[in-house]
Amino acid sequence: MSTVITRNYTLLQVMSRFGLSLGFGDKTVAEVCEDSGVETQTFLDVVNFLADEGLEVSSGMIRTLHIPTLMTYLKNAHSYFLDFKFPNIRRKLIESIDCSKNNEIAFLILKFFDAYIEGVRVHMNYENERVFPYVEALLENKMQKNFNIHVFASHHDDIDEKLKELKNIIITYYPTKADNNTFYSVLFDIFTTEKDLAQHNAIENKLFIPAVSQLEHEVSKNATIKEDLPADEEGLSKREKEIVACVAKGMANKEIAETLFISIHTVLTHRKNIAKKLQIHSAAGLTIYAIVNKLVEIDEIKDISLQ
Repeated sequence: MSTVITRNYTLLQVMSRFGLSLGFGDKTVAEVCEDSGVETQTFLDVVNFLADEGLEVSSGMIRTLHIPTLMTYLKNAHSYFLDFKFPNIRRKLIESIDCSKNNEIAFLILKFFDAYIEGVRVHMNYENERVFPYVEALLENKMQKNFNIHVFASHHDDIDEKLKELKNIIITYYPTKADNNTFYSVLFDIFTTEKDLAQHNAIENKLFIPAVSQLEHEVSKNATIKEDLPADEEGLSKREKEIVACVAKGMANKEIAETLFISIHTVLTHRKNIAKKLQIHSAAGLTIYAIVNKLVEIDEIKDISLQ
């Protein structure tokens, strides 16, 4: 294992997400994986997939993937992004740019980043709270009503795209001094995180989703039907979708009430139900949700509010 790591240091991150620790001496890859309860072939498949972007994923590889091991990798990746990487980037952004309202570009960059993080948090929490429990039920030979991995796949947006947009905005429009090392460091972090997120998406799209789809097929033959999990975005009513669209357009509750010819109390009740269903509690999160689910066009968005 030590030889593998020294030849490709980026695998340190992969090891961390599989829950593998350092200090393994001269043990082989198989021995290190076995000591930590990690299925060796799945570890190697992910390593090879990340090392070779053009690797053709065969049906044989999908059949041998150990889904619990792969889910551990994905859950740990979510924790890395949400609890470590994004807060670290935000801290460095604040240190390196003037975030006061007097500097409109810098202020908007930070707002854009905060809204982006909220969108990613919604995306990853959906997987943690909705998709992974569904897969765990499948592993127990239980099917759930009104949900399958293709529902998830149809809503599985590329979360690295908006980070790419932020990076381009910073490079193009934010003036900085050449000796602002913190600024260039955070920009470098954004570049590497963009690539990391793209690889994370690729693992979900090309390994996880096909593996779960195959598991579904096998379980459906003799599975016990289990009650579905609480409604999420599929459970939004037509009126609730209209309110989400209004929020995304920057309307206050009073404006929404006047536009839809309902009372402010009704608007507040709907918003409370929407927050409960989607687990999104900010206007920024609802804005991103509305864009992703095509409830509004991006040119209808006046501003990304953090209220």
